[in-house]
Amino acid sequence: MNKRIIIFDTTLRDGEQVPGAKLDCRQKLIIARQLVRLGVDVIEAGFPASSPGDREAVTRIAKEIKGPIITGLARAVKSDIDALWQAVRHAKRPRIHIVLGASDIHVHEKLNINRDQCLKMGVEAVRYAKSLTYDVEYSTEDASRSDFDYLCRVIETVIKAGATVINIPDTVGYAIPDEFGRLIRRIRKRVPAAAKVGLSVHCHNDLGLATINTLTAVKNGVDQVEVTVNGIGERAGNAALEEVAAILNTRTDYYKSCTNINLREITPTSRLVSRLMNIPVQPNKAIVGGNAFCHSSGIHQDGILKSRANYEIIAPEAVGVQRHSFVLTARSGKHAVRHRLQELGFELPEQQFRDLHRRFLQLADERKQVSDDDLLMLVNS
Repeated sequence: MNKRIIIFDTTLRDGEQVPGAKLDCRQKLIIARQLVRLGVDVIEAGFPASSPGDREAVTRIAKEIKGPIITGLARAVKSDIDALWQAVRHAKRPRIHIVLGASDIHVHEKLNINRDQCLKMGVEAVRYAKSLTYDVEYSTEDASRSDFDYLCRVIETVIKAGATVINIPDTVGYAIPDEFGRLIRRIRKRVPAAAKVGLSVHCHNDLGLATINTLTAVKNGVDQVEVTVNGIGERAGNAALEEVAAILNTRTDYYKSCTNINLREITPTSRLVSRLMNIPVQPNKAIVGGNAFCHSSGIHQDGILKSRANYEIIAPEAVGVQRHSFVLTARSGKHAVRHRLQELGFELPEQQFRDLHRRFLQLADERKQVSDDDLLMLVNS
């Protein structure tokens, strides 16, 4: 039986940290409602302590959005936790999410304290959060660059303090898949108490490894993955929700895992987030890019016409795209040109088609792409 992976969506928090992508309260609500339709399990709606506007948005989402767990981010300080709790307490399923550095770089250079002081700070934060609500997530920031013994000590101690979910972030995208998977396995082995709580990962894409690191963590036993729509987020972004969900759906034979994501809502969600955040999706982006189900090579077009399985491992309709498309270029073959003519209502005799195809190639050599209007012009000339 496949294990169900919890999808924690942080588009409205980490995703919104992209410069210029700030959302107002109304826009956050619109996206949150779409995330419900998409089927995410947890919505991280913002960082309430950061501004009154963000606090209002998280509060409204907690009050109005039903179904997913609603959370937000807080540093390991009482004022942050209070601000977060005042916002999410209205939710039917609230969660307090606390983040505190675990690497020596963060402990010494950012927080300017020692390991013991940092651990005490984390424990006190978890205990306080636990006095407010049952569900408390603790993120060991920069876990992938942390001393392993200290990281395990932190995890074990905050679980004793009441944490219900432990997050292992690759905060700066430093981890390599094999070592990240090994880190998850070693934590499971070293900290038996981790089996009693949810284990999560949050991977960044600085080296282009966020999605594969997330999937490697799934393969090695995590329960929750933290992702964003279109892979947006701080710096180079986060693991892309659509990639993780589509891969787990397509390769259940390998990962033995599944999600609650409604794949047909992936493209509408991607386009909504792109529009409201004013962040275009690159054309060759996996799953949601404009070219993801677009075929221009004649060999590929012929293969698709014979059997979609030749060049499509995911049906475009499965992720909310109406259909695949052919782009007619100088690389397109006769079958693709004839097919498009038939779609436009033209069945040409063989000799007439050969003449048209010769003129098509001449036109295609002059232009990057031949449009339907161009084809009609060739038919009528």
